Amino acid sequence: MQIVLYLVIGLLCVTLPLSAAALTTSDSTKHLYDRVMEEFQHRDYDAALAGFRLFMELHGDSPLASSAQYWIGECEFRLGRFQEAVGSFEQVMARYPRSPKVPSATLKKAMAYDKLRMKNEARILFERVIVQFPHSTEAEAAKKALRE
Repeated sequence: MQIVLYLVIGLLCVTLPLSAAALTTSDSTKHLYDRVMEEFQHRDYDAALAGFRLFMELHGDSPLASSAQYWIGECEFRLGRFQEAVGSFEQVMARYPRSPKVPSATLKKAMAYDKLRMKNEARILFERVIVQFPHSTEAEAAKKALRE
């Protein structure tokens, strides 16, 4: 928990503009996103979850918002919080319908339903991935999931 606190404090410091010449808003936004992504890559999903939520509070209108929302769902999924992950992936699909993260969010929502033993809902979404994104890696993963 102490690491999460240090991360949040550090992230807040990163987002505060040092001067107009030192950082632009887009630079600080990207820097914050990258710092939080490092936590995810180090498998500190609790810290990454807190960081991506903070990112959404501070930069919810950023071009990176759909990705940050996706990674919130991914953190929840990896922490075994499948019901929460369903909601987070749904937000990507509903709020950012043109985002490149939609195929992955749809697939992961299906996988979360599968973990929740909601087989019919999972099947419907796996089939949607195949139909809507037929040439994607997500479609291949959905086909494999349906075969299992």
